[in-house]
Amino acid sequence: MTPLKSFRRIAACTALALALPATAMAQIVLKASDVQPAGYPNVVALENMGKKLEAATNGKYKIQMFPGGVLGSEKEMIEQAQIGALQIARISLGPMGPIVPDVNVFNLPFLFRDEAHMRAVIDGPIGKEILDKITASTARLVALGWMDSGSRSMYTKNPIHTPADLKGQKIRVMGNPMFVETMNAMGGNGISMGHNDTFSALQTGVVDGAENNPPTFFASNQYTAGPKFYSQTTHLIIPELFVMSRITWDKMSKDEQALIMKLSREAQMEQRVLWDKSVGDYVAKLKAYGIQFVTLDKKPFYDATAPIRAKYGAQYADLIKRIEAVK
Repeated sequence: MTPLKSFRRIAACTALALALPATAMAQIVLKASDVQPAGYPNVVALENMGKKLEAATNGKYKIQMFPGGVLGSEKEMIEQAQIGALQIARISLGPMGPIVPDVNVFNLPFLFRDEAHMRAVIDGPIGKEILDKITASTARLVALGWMDSGSRSMYTKNPIHTPADLKGQKIRVMGNPMFVETMNAMGGNGISMGHNDTFSALQTGVVDGAENNPPTFFASNQYTAGPKFYSQTTHLIIPELFVMSRITWDKMSKDEQALIMKLSREAQMEQRVLWDKSVGDYVAKLKAYGIQFVTLDKKPFYDATAPIRAKYGAQYADLIKRIEAVK
């Protein structure tokens, strides 16, 4: 081949490569995971974020969603994201507390007046400060945004009206010492356990009950494992996180990082709309199955958890005052 022909072939190949759409070139697949099943608000919001990302980057990036805990527990998802094996994870604050202690302020029982108060906090400066602290920590994660998870209450075989009704009851809680102590303070016996293990634990009697929001109670099928009553203590109102592996983030350009943050904010707001609709839908399904919703006086539970707020909240005293001042 003559030098001229060789040059022309190289030039033609270069022009073809430049003309090809990004989808024809190497596509970067971002694996995203959630313990919740397909169709759950968190999962749908991240899937829609992926569609927007793929369109905005002309196919350079694609989010592949792995719902239903197929990639492991939330603790395992955090560990995978830290080493870059998983790119995006939707995780609860419970497992994050031991890794980034600053998030524990949101894990305090009865911190928020109601869900509207919680949303006002996470949408404002305080929410951004906590996200920034996670990103700046040694956790090797970049906090992308918040997601709603409503209010957590207890589901058991017998109704709970007062702390005395919890005596001797083994109740599954998320993996954080604060939650174990909170349940113990309310009169029960807190058992730390992964979300994916809760169904069989309820079914076999390893635990007598668990605590979570109505959508998770239904979507996890735990309502079929023995509980008959959903006692509305609403002792925890905790937002959730979605994060990106720092390893993945650092490989992106500044413009790509800005795009990810923009789409993350949109996903946060979209998930909220989906969440509000799902709560009503799932409560109706639970009631249709025969689950009885118990209304109770929350003050005895609030009073019983005062030592938990005193113990774990002392270091966040100023921040708690700011949270309480949010309207």
